[in-house]
Order: sequence, then structure tokens, then C-alpha cells
Amino acid sequence: MGSTRTQTPAGHPGVTIVLAMSPEPEPPKPPEELAPEDFYFDGPYLVFTAAYHLKRGTCCNSGCRHCPYQ
Repeated sequence: MGSTRTQTPAGHPGVTIVLAMSPEPEPPKPPEELAPEDFYFDGPYLVFTAAYHLKRGTCCNSGCRHCPYQ
């Protein structure tokens, strides 16, 4: 969860800076319309499998790792 803290800059009494910490990012979630065999995660990246590309039916020309059309 996010948190906040305050700080008074040197030489500026009466001035308070509020520092807000952003919350931890949630792990990525796959789109609901994909089947488990259609993708996997490689770190933060969603990687489509050859099975997904074959279901898609055409090459998207994005240089996909598992493209069966190239």
C-alpha cells in the first residue's frame, strides 16, 4: 500500500512538503478472452504462443517470438 511522509526543507521553517509513495503495482492480469494455452508471462511481458497466433489466423507483423507465419 502507499504511504505518505512529511519533510520541512532546510532554511524554510513553516513550509511542509508532503511526499506520497505510490502503491506497489499489481501483477499483470491476462485479458479474459484468452485461453491459458494462448499466452504466458515473461517477467512483466505477456507473450503470445503459436497456438494463439494460429487462432488469430494472420501475422500482425510485430515480430512476435512464437509467430508460426514467419
